[in-house]
Amino acid sequence: MTDVHLQQAAERVALVTGASSGIGRALSLALAQSGFKLCAVGRSRDRLADTVAAAEVLTSAKGFEFDIARGENLKLLVEAIKEDVVRLDVLVHAAGVLQQGTLDDATIDDFDEQYRINVRAPYALTQLLLPLLVRARGQVVFLNSSVGLAINRPEIAQYAATKHALKAVADSVRAELNPKGVKVLSVYLGRTATPMQAMLFQQEARVYDAKRLLQPEDVATMVLAALALPRTAEVTDMSIRPMEKT
Repeated sequence: MTDVHLQQAAERVALVTGASSGIGRALSLALAQSGFKLCAVGRSRDRLADTVAAAEVLTSAKGFEFDIARGENLKLLVEAIKEDVVRLDVLVHAAGVLQQGTLDDATIDDFDEQYRINVRAPYALTQLLLPLLVRARGQVVFLNSSVGLAINRPEIAQYAATKHALKAVADSVRAELNPKGVKVLSVYLGRTATPMQAMLFQQEARVYDAKRLLQPEDVATMVLAALALPRTAEVTDMSIRPMEKT
C-alpha cells in the first residue's frame, strides 16, 4: 500500500532539516526514493552535498546550507525555499542537539542552544511555512525522543525539557492544523545509530556498537508508512526503540 500511495508523489515536495547525516539523511533519501522533490537543510556543507547528490540519482533535489540555530535568519531560509517551490507536502524536523550534564555543571548556554534548535526552530519554521503546508494539505513530522515522554536516566534534564516542549508544540500544532487538512506526527525514538549517539556512548565511557541500536533506515521506513496513509487516517504518535536493549 505504501508504494502504491507514494508513487503518485512525483510532483510533491518534502523538506527535511538535519539532512546532512543520521536520521535526517535516511529520511531524505527515503522520500527521494518515493518520488518527492527534496529540499534538504543542513549545517555541514560537505555532508549536505553528499545527501543531495545521493538524492539527485532518484529525484529532483536541492540543498540549503543553513544553521537553524540562527533563528533571526530563518526568514531568509524560507524565502530561498519559496523561490524553488510553491507547495510543501511534507515537512520533517530532524535537526536536533543534545548536551549532557548534571545540575551542578550544565551551563545555561547549553540549555539555550538546545532550546533554539530543538524547540524554537521547529516551531518558527512550521509557522513560516504554514501557507505552503495548508495549500498542499501537507504533513509535518516532529522527530522526538523517548525522553520526551518519560525520563529514565540522569544528566539530561535540559535535553528532556526541550523534548517535552517539542511534544507540546506538536500536539498544539496538530489541534490547530487538522481542521485545515494538515496532519502532524510525533516520533519518539530510542537509541539510534547516529553520530550523536556515538558521541553519547563515548561520553558515557561505553562501547558503541551500532548494530545493537535502532537504525536510521528503520525510522525512515516507519515514517514513510505513516505518511502514506490515506486522508481518512492520521498517525499522531509513534514510539520506536531498539529490539535489543543496551
